[in-house]
Amino acid sequence: MSESPDSRSLVSASSQLNLMEIDAIDDKEFDIPQVDTPPTLESILNEPEDEDEPFVLEDTCLLNTENMDTHSCETSSLASSDSGDRTHLKRRKRPMETNSTVHGSVLRHSILKGISAQIVSAADKVDAGLPTAITVSNVIAVGTSHGLALVFGKDHNQALRLCLGTTATGAEYGAVSALSINHDCTRLLCGFAKGQITMWDLANGKLLRTITDAHPPGTAILHVKVLQFTDNPTLAICNDSGGSVFELSFRRVMGMRTCESRCLFSGSKGEVCCVEPLHAALELKDHPITQYCLLAMASLTKILVIGLKPSLKVWMTFPYGKTDPASVPQLAWQFVAVQKAVNPILAFCRGDTVHFLLVKKDESGTIHVIKQRQLSLNSDLISLAWINSRTLVVMDSSEKVHVVDRPSQEELEVLDLSEVQLVYNSSHFKSLATGGNVSQALALVGEKACYQSVCSNGGQIVYLGTKSVHIMTLRNWRERVDHLLKQEKFLEALSLAWSFHEGTAKAVLGLFGDPAKRKGLVADKMVEILFQYVDRSIKKCPEQGKIQVMEQHFQDMVPVMVDYCLLLQRTDLLFGQIYSRLLENSVAKGVFLESLEPYILSERIGCPTAPVMRDLLAYFQENGMMESVENCLVHMDITNLDIQQVVQMCWENQLYDAMIYVFNSGMNDYITPMEKLFQVISVPLREGRPLTDEQVVMGNKLLVYISCCLAGRAYPIGDIPEDLVPLVKNQVFEFLIRLHSAEASQDEEVYPYIHTLLHFDTREFLNVLALTFEDFKNDKQALEYQQRIVDILLKVMVDNPDFTPSQVGCLFTFLARQLAKPDNSLFVNRKLFDQVLEYLSSPDDDSRHTERQQVLLELLQVGGVVQFDETRLLSLAEKAEFYQICEFMYEKKHLYDKIIDCYLKDPLRKEEIFNYIHNILSMPGYSAEEKRSVWDKTLLHVQELVTTDPAKSAELVAVHFTNEVHQIISNLQDDHLVFLFLQSLLDPREILHPQPLLRSGPDLHEQLVGLLCRFSPQQVIDFLKTSQDYRLEETIQIVQQHQLHEAKAFLLEKKGDIQGAFQVLLQTLEAKLLGLTQPREGVDQLRHEEEEGQEEEGPLQRVQGALGDIIALCVRGSHGLNQQQREALWFSLLEAMMSPQKLLKGSDAKQTSEVLKEFTMQVLNSMSSFIALPAIIHRILQDPVYGTGKLAEIQGLILGMLDTFNYEQTLLETTTSLLNHDLHWSLSHLRAAVSRGLHPRQDHCNICLQQYRRRQEGEDEIIIFSCGHLYHCQCLQRKEQGVAGLGHHSWSCYKCTSSQGRRSTDQNTMETGRGRSASLAQTRVTSVHRGASGVGQGRKLLCDATLDTQQSQAWDQLRCIYRGPSRLAILSELSSSHGHEKASLLNPVHPGTGSIFHSENFQLKLSPPPLVEE
Repeated sequence: MSESPDSRSLVSASSQLNLMEIDAIDDKEFDIPQVDTPPTLESILNEPEDEDEPFVLEDTCLLNTENMDTHSCETSSLASSDSGDRTHLKRRKRPMETNSTVHGSVLRHSILKGISAQIVSAADKVDAGLPTAITVSNVIAVGTSHGLALVFGKDHNQALRLCLGTTATGAEYGAVSALSINHDCTRLLCGFAKGQITMWDLANGKLLRTITDAHPPGTAILHVKVLQFTDNPTLAICNDSGGSVFELSFRRVMGMRTCESRCLFSGSKGEVCCVEPLHAALELKDHPITQYCLLAMASLTKILVIGLKPSLKVWMTFPYGKTDPASVPQLAWQFVAVQKAVNPILAFCRGDTVHFLLVKKDESGTIHVIKQRQLSLNSDLISLAWINSRTLVVMDSSEKVHVVDRPSQEELEVLDLSEVQLVYNSSHFKSLATGGNVSQALALVGEKACYQSVCSNGGQIVYLGTKSVHIMTLRNWRERVDHLLKQEKFLEALSLAWSFHEGTAKAVLGLFGDPAKRKGLVADKMVEILFQYVDRSIKKCPEQGKIQVMEQHFQDMVPVMVDYCLLLQRTDLLFGQIYSRLLENSVAKGVFLESLEPYILSERIGCPTAPVMRDLLAYFQENGMMESVENCLVHMDITNLDIQQVVQMCWENQLYDAMIYVFNSGMNDYITPMEKLFQVISVPLREGRPLTDEQVVMGNKLLVYISCCLAGRAYPIGDIPEDLVPLVKNQVFEFLIRLHSAEASQDEEVYPYIHTLLHFDTREFLNVLALTFEDFKNDKQALEYQQRIVDILLKVMVDNPDFTPSQVGCLFTFLARQLAKPDNSLFVNRKLFDQVLEYLSSPDDDSRHTERQQVLLELLQVGGVVQFDETRLLSLAEKAEFYQICEFMYEKKHLYDKIIDCYLKDPLRKEEIFNYIHNILSMPGYSAEEKRSVWDKTLLHVQELVTTDPAKSAELVAVHFTNEVHQIISNLQDDHLVFLFLQSLLDPREILHPQPLLRSGPDLHEQLVGLLCRFSPQQVIDFLKTSQDYRLEETIQIVQQHQLHEAKAFLLEKKGDIQGAFQVLLQTLEAKLLGLTQPREGVDQLRHEEEEGQEEEGPLQRVQGALGDIIALCVRGSHGLNQQQREALWFSLLEAMMSPQKLLKGSDAKQTSEVLKEFTMQVLNSMSSFIALPAIIHRILQDPVYGTGKLAEIQGLILGMLDTFNYEQTLLETTTSLLNHDLHWSLSHLRAAVSRGLHPRQDHCNICLQQYRRRQEGEDEIIIFSCGHLYHCQCLQRKEQGVAGLGHHSWSCYKCTSSQGRRSTDQNTMETGRGRSASLAQTRVTSVHRGASGVGQGRKLLCDATLDTQQSQAWDQLRCIYRGPSRLAILSELSSSHGHEKASLLNPVHPGTGSIFHSENFQLKLSPPPLVEE
């Protein structure tokens, strides 16, 4: 049943296949195309499998066939019980791997025009009806809806050979619903919609059998399969619409043809909707698996694999898991080579995942069913078929065919067959011909069933449409490449051909055998494609337009030619026929030559032909690409070039690397390049002119070149041939020590080359020599060269004013390093070192002081100190003020105290003295005498240290001089220095590195407070807040002397004198208010300050700051005062704010009055939290400013108070409601928990193991715990499990406690959730036996049900689990609605009453519930 046109229109256009575009083929093209080397079956099956190791299925059935019990297998029907574990179905589906590999068109889609035309003709002429089923062997048989079977030949004529059956028979039997042909193509089985089965002789068209009783009547035949290569070749399998499977055995006895039927699977146990026997080719008929005659069956819930021989046996079952009930189960067998062995693999699916089961038999005769890697395809599959041992062809519900490579799980191609109008078998699955008596599940599966419309045989897959027959075959490798070439997809064709060449292509047909022959065959095809590609690139080049367009055209195409020629190792083709073809177009030639550069640099192209090299150099030179010329020359073999011409070109264009390479590799000349480079840089150096950038580059190249030659390496890349290395070294040394150059002038200095290199870069040249000397071990001649060069260096540089101290220092540093080596063989006169020392440490020469000191220090550090008299060296260093040299010498002598003097005298390193002193005094490795000398020296120079950095000095004192603080302070002469020192020492805000503060007496802190009052009064309060080591009375006197009122108020408040602090701040506020109401500083000044935005604090800001301080004091102090004391504070403040308003008169004071009223409102807002509102209103109405006015002036004040009252009333009611709700909820849950009934696990005591009714008379108290354990009360008392409390016992479960025996009692009581030894309520049950009958009755005695420690913890945990949103959070959210509005009496701030509702630690405490007797 095909999809609707609307749904097909949604399919991607890129994957649709228009049947009108299928190549019109003649009948001969139906056969498999001719291949170059016809493969054998063994070669196909022995292809290596590129897949992971298979993993064994969880429910794998291992059958030892040698020891199989045959009798246990014989049965008339098999139940469809699941024997597998479903855990494997929980694995995540692995998506199919995809990449950008080109596969081209893998399948050739053809229409069997002859058969298609005859099917349509038969329907019209003989009323054959529409096609319903198809099967393929040596012939093609098509069943029709009117009961006919049309048999066609598979030759090129596709002629109709037989028309089996009649329309009258069709009216009786119904439509043909299934077809099957045996292996030798002599018999045809036809199954019908009404349940009959007929057997036909294909040789003469005779009807051999009509079977009507092989299965229950009233069901259609869904499948009929002939079994091949069994002991009895006349076996067949049929599957009906009732879901049952039957084995048909055909016999001929006494000329009578009979058929015996045996039920293999009953549909009552699960309906089978697909069956597939294992068929083997002739070559594999003796395979050890075929003797078992395997049959795979797919029911609606699982896959079953059974063996029919030697007796019936279930091999395995495999459940689907969760799948779409409308999905169609599919089965397909194929022999595949896995791990060098050919074994059958069953592919099955239901939905979008294809599973693979490998069946193999090991040497011991055991059968293994192994699950292979599954394949996921994101679409609902309705058809599954193998086209060869590595390739699957599947069709999804949208009638798209997917070609998939099984080992790599790669999708190779997608074709759309929606226009084929595929025939579906829905009517047979619904058994419409017999009344539709099938289950709903089977009918739902039948909606997309097309089992009889798709048939695979011999590498071909046939699809049956309503009016046509289609066939899919694999294209051979040439056809796939040519298919791309017809579409002018040359890049894809080359990529596909290369995958054939390398053996990485998928679904390959026609390429087998020797890999060398395969590569040669494909290489010839690729050469042919390359020629076509070159011709196309020339022809398709735009003849008109911008040159950039033409260049872009060839830049896209030429690199492809180069790449594939190099991959094929056909540079002769690249530089021969392809290059000569591209020469026809000048743009193509240029692009080709430019494209060679990256290949030459990567050394993929080593030696182009001489014409190409000449054209390449000429092209680069013409276009000014000289850097590319140089890069290419040093990577090529230049023996084919005119060396003189190349050298001239390199010199003219300053291609020095290329020039050196040409001389070295072309002529084995290593000296001439150096001579040419020296000629360039020596002249400006001799004349004292600065070098240009190009000359600096040349000089650096010269140094690197000399270093490479002396190290045996070629320049710029590679190595010098080993036989030339000694010769090249000798030549370079001889060149360097030449007395004069070849073309020397009369004024040339001796040793010009060494002289030039030393002037160019002394340090780098000496480094080159040092690296070279490292390689001199036992080479006598090389050691002679070494001594000779050292002598020349000394002769050239010493006493030569042309060289700077730094350069001379570099030389002697170099010499000191060489002399310090253990195997040194150099000789240097020690007087030269003394001479250098005098030169570097001359105190009369102030020029380059730092440079000379650094040079001398470096010389000493590398071992040059052994060359000097230390006393004389130290004396010269002190005179020259070389303090680092002095430090170096004192360090050697362990005179660490003198090093302090060096730091103090050296202005550049004065800051480092603190770290040095700290390291000496704290690090191990120094003696006590050495540390003591440093300690004394530090105390001696403490004033200099404090002057240098007070903070670091204080840190040093706090660590190492804690007992000398008073002495240090007395030694400091300047009070400001003492202030800086004490501030850094005592103020925690000034400490650089966190450490324990210095523990000192209060006198130091009070001294610091006094100094802060003098030098930094704004920091006094901050210090008083952070420090706690001062005395209050003395500190109050100090700040009072300096008239710091805010600090005095802070100290009085800290002392507890709130009233005193208030009076101090009140006086300050009144003074500032007086300044605000002065005529000169009134409204005009306020207006100017606001308009101009002055940075200095004006009267308004001073009053506002003072008012904020005193309000904060009143708020803090009100919490500890009674109502009368609060009123004294707040009304005094209110009077102070309102009294200046009485003095304001006239219109000029209006703005000042508004400001003061706003300040008064701030006071009222703050005091409303502590003073009763009526008292505030009464006090305000008494004031003449507010009391004599109209009601409108105080209307806002009164309304604000009323809003505050309403807010607090609403808050109280809401809080009470929430708390009551919490209390009710908690109590109800607690009661439910403690009153829950307990169910004991056993009816006996877990200690004495006797029934709890052990005596006929008397009472037994029974304890039941929440863990389910039951005990007699007396048994628990004997085990001492009861803990006596106040009038009650607290019990714990003996069994649970003993199982945790190694745990401590504290751990059991403190940790919750670890055991079940305690219950929320422990219940004692008393059994009372009354009467002669002895029937026991029990009742609960509610005695002392309390909560012990462990139970309380369990209740806390329960309360946390069931607790809803925080009620405090709700209250905070309720009050936050006022938080973003302006604070005033109209919008009151949340009152800070300090009640428990504002405490974050507020918790609701609950007592145990009361005990109520039931």
